[in-house]
This record gives sequence, structure tokens and C-alpha cells, in this order.
Amino acid sequence: MSSLEYPFPEVPAPGTTVQVAPGIHWLSMPLPFQLDHINLWLLEDEGGWTIVDTGIGNGQTRKLWETIIHDKTAKRVIVTHYHPDHAGNAAWLCQRLGAELWMTQGEYLTAHAVRSGGAGYTTDAVLAVFRRNGLDEGRAAAMAGGRNRYAALVPEFPFSYRRIIEGDEVRVGKHVWRAIIGHGHAPEHLSLFSEEANTLIAGDMLLSTISTNVSVWSIDPEGDPLRLFLDSVARYRGLPEDVLVLPSHGKPFRGAHRRVEQLEKHHQARFAELVSALKDKPQSAGELLGVLFRRPLDVHQTFFAMGEAIAHLHYLYYAGRARRRIDPDGIMRYAAS
Repeated sequence: MSSLEYPFPEVPAPGTTVQVAPGIHWLSMPLPFQLDHINLWLLEDEGGWTIVDTGIGNGQTRKLWETIIHDKTAKRVIVTHYHPDHAGNAAWLCQRLGAELWMTQGEYLTAHAVRSGGAGYTTDAVLAVFRRNGLDEGRAAAMAGGRNRYAALVPEFPFSYRRIIEGDEVRVGKHVWRAIIGHGHAPEHLSLFSEEANTLIAGDMLLSTISTNVSVWSIDPEGDPLRLFLDSVARYRGLPEDVLVLPSHGKPFRGAHRRVEQLEKHHQARFAELVSALKDKPQSAGELLGVLFRRPLDVHQTFFAMGEAIAHLHYLYYAGRARRRIDPDGIMRYAAS
């Protein structure tokens, strides 16, 4: 398949659903970010429904959910990963519908850690990593302090769950869904593939028009998440070329193999640009933001851009394509090998 195909041209209006395959329904919830909506999925199940992902935990989203679930029952809520647009209403939906939460252990524990600000999940810890990697003090100060934004978007989270691991098969109605665990974007991101339906619920791992955020964070400051992400998406070549991909953002599409190739080429191009920039003089992640991101960045965007810039540099360093040093000013800078 030489290009992506979009069999459903219109995103469902908030509060409505569209059937994308037998027993599989698409709904959309608004987001207060530049990425302005998230796709959620309703799967027909025996004795009720299975919900996949939940939207952020605010009044607007819950009001829209009420229009969807007012006459429905649900057996389980599956969360692909801990990010607030996926996990925000997990507790509310489980309580409202008497459903059980299903997800991977890494995502479940991370949600609780981020909500509580534990295990190094604090803004101060992240900014310490960013400053070491060249974020200027003005932008660092603009990010400092404030409330726990994650806890505001995920107001509560269940205290028990059903664990899903790689290769598990989850029967939902007439379909069996196989768990595919990916890394890089989140600790143990869950995707689900049904051979009978030839459908992949991809979460944020395989988006149609953008590359998902892959960042270095404070709990793993020497990590190589971009290598993990690229290794993870390459596994989707093992699925049928014409699999229907249901992403969390954008529109459902066919052409998974082509999309993997596009993502690989995108990141290889970014690596080449960084190596070229590093031939002139050693530079930090903060100094290289303009190479990777050619548009003005607000504070929110800069936060994620720094994590991505560090991830790209770590990939080059561990691949032997860059070397690094800590300069007298305490900042990590990289040079081409």
C-alpha cells in the first residue's frame, strides 16, 4: 500500500458514535490543547460494553459521556496508557458503570505516581534535567511551580485493576484482541489487535499525521526512549498491510506498514539534521530546539519539546553518532562523532 487510506472522512461529533467495523464504534472527545480531540472506542461485549480509553476528567467530557452511556452497561474499561486524555475518566466510568479497569502494570502504577507526585514525577525534578540539558532560566522559571496538572485532569484513579501483559488475549464479544505492548511514548503502552476484525486499536503508538511525543523524563534521565519507540513501531509490520488502524488522534486509516516507514524516515531526517548542526560546535538540547522545531513554542510546547530534543540526542549518543561532555557551566553538550 503506497499511501494511507482513510475510510471514514469525518470525525464523529461530540456525543455521537460511528461504527467502523462490526461491533466496534468510534467516538471523539474534545481536548483543551493544540491537539484538540481524542478518539475513544466502544466495543460490543456480552452483557454490556467494553470501553477503550476515557478522555480527560472534566465536566465537559463527563457530560458528553452521559449522552453516550445513559442507556448502556459496561463490563470493563481498558486504558491504553496513563496519559490524562486516556486515563482521566477511568475511575468515574468504572464507578458510574460498575466496570472493572484493565491495563498494563507499568501504566497503572505510573498513573498513581504522577497523581501523587511520587517517584520523581515532579516539575522540579523534570526542570533539573532540562536545565542540565541547556534550557534557559527564563523558560525554566515559566514552567516552575503551579499545581499538579495531571491530578487536575485525572481527579481520581482506581485502587485496583486487572493486569494485561504482552500476548494476552482478551475476548470482547465476537472478537479476540491480542495485547501488543509498546515502549518509548509511555512505559508499557497497550495496543490491541483483532485478527477476526483485522483491526488495531493503536492508542498513541501509530498516529496517521503526527509523530507521537517521545521524551526523556526525570525518572529515567539517561534513558533511550526513541530507540524503544522505533523498535516498538517496527513490530506493526507483522500485522496485515490492510489492517484498519484506530489511532487515538486523527482518523482511522489503512496502511500501517507505510506509516511505520514514514515515521522511521521522519526520525532519521531529524537525526541527520542534528548531526549536521553538531558538526559546527558542541550544543545542548536547549540550544538545538530551533533545529528540531521550526515554529515558535509556547511554555507548554517547550516542555515537551525539551524532552523530545534530549531523546533525539540520547539516541545519537548511544548509537555512537555523537559524543557528549558536561561543560564548566554544568550543561551537557553534544558534538558529532
